[in-house]
Amino acid sequence: MALLGALLANNRAYEKVGEFLRAEHFADDRHGRIYEACGKLIERGQIANPVTLKNYFEQDSGLAEIGGAQYLARLATAVVTIINAGDYARTIHDLFLRRQLIALGEDVVNKAYGYDLETGAKEQIEGAEQQLFDLATTGQFEGGFQRLDAALNIAIDMAQAAYKRDSHVTGVTTGLRDLDAKLGGLHPSDLVILAGRPSMGKTALATKIAFNAALAYSERRAEDGSVEVIEGAKVAFFSLEMSAEQLATRLLSEETEVPSDKIRRGEVRGEDFPRFVEASQRLARIPLFIDDTPALSVSALRTRARRLKRTQGLGLIVIDYLQLLGPSPGTKSENRVQEISAITRGLKALAKELNVPVLALSQLSRAVEQREDKRPQLSDLRESGTIEQDSDVVMFVYREQYYHERAEPGRRPDESEEKFHDRMEQWQQRGAEVHNIAEVVIGKQRHGPIGIVKLYFDGNFTKFDNYANPSQLPDGGG
Repeated sequence: MALLGALLANNRAYEKVGEFLRAEHFADDRHGRIYEACGKLIERGQIANPVTLKNYFEQDSGLAEIGGAQYLARLATAVVTIINAGDYARTIHDLFLRRQLIALGEDVVNKAYGYDLETGAKEQIEGAEQQLFDLATTGQFEGGFQRLDAALNIAIDMAQAAYKRDSHVTGVTTGLRDLDAKLGGLHPSDLVILAGRPSMGKTALATKIAFNAALAYSERRAEDGSVEVIEGAKVAFFSLEMSAEQLATRLLSEETEVPSDKIRRGEVRGEDFPRFVEASQRLARIPLFIDDTPALSVSALRTRARRLKRTQGLGLIVIDYLQLLGPSPGTKSENRVQEISAITRGLKALAKELNVPVLALSQLSRAVEQREDKRPQLSDLRESGTIEQDSDVVMFVYREQYYHERAEPGRRPDESEEKFHDRMEQWQQRGAEVHNIAEVVIGKQRHGPIGIVKLYFDGNFTKFDNYANPSQLPDGGG
């Protein structure tokens, strides 16, 4: 009543509470309807007071029970101060969450007492954790329909946030200029597949994207005390192949430009150590969390991601790599294709549930090696049907330099010296053209165009960066 009185006395109070308080948060449904009507009028630029609201509630039998228009007038005159409107709203929201928590607790207790052969205790725990996570993030532990106007408002807010950013990226930035331009960043609720043959640099590119997103992270505190992300993301990196130490060594190698194999073997100079200390202090500040548990199941990954989002915040999940994930306990599959299908469906569901992009690395079949043109395509995905089907974006890493170096021409028995020299010269010329150049082939994108993005790749430090076209550099130089 104090909050509604403050709103009717001064509509400016709505600015403090409109972002987070909804009609359903009120314990008394009639108060919720009054609040909703106030919000509609204020958002239209009209004044909300007992006179303007009278027409809204003339036919409302619920409001007639408590006095109708006279009750609205009583609310407006009973207000003591509008200064505390924000505190009143937070109290209402807090009490709403407590009621939801009580209902959730009763639900968990009843399910635990009701013995069900189909649902074991572990599944019940996962279900309860899911509901608790939903309550913590959305304030509701039961899913339901969402009005189109609410979804449209979110879409417009995203476009506005992207417009304000220097990068004009709607999703999480990859930190790679041309890739961001093509994708618009990594979008929330998307499953993004990054695939490639061994030695193409899948892990290096994923690490670079994760690092850039975490490095760009910035936030601000909203009126209701919640955290609003301005740019970048807090990143969870599930490394099923490499240990956390190996990943950290790679990042240290990139930052200090000392080859990672030399760091591992201790072949470093004394003057490198101050650079290591400086780089590690810089790296320690970025919100990048690494989990290197091998053979992790999708359900365990989901539980850990939920927990991280609840405790630290989370804006991007990276998985290296998809084929090393195990299926959830209790799921039976006849073959590997069905198993991968269950995993990709689980990852897509996770992306939607947490509303974050999931970047999953994937291997490619050997079919690439048999072709003359070794640039990957969608059909090269291992157990490809479901990966291609469930994903929103499919990207391939391709480095012609890798294949070119392994195809050095030898002199044929019947070949003249001059002809062999010409072939060798052509090979060397092509080698210079593809040296330190990588391609990201976007083979599928639900929200935008497909195509090829060129990146710079430094093999000494397995480091990807923005590609600068020589023709665009000053004086046409390299």
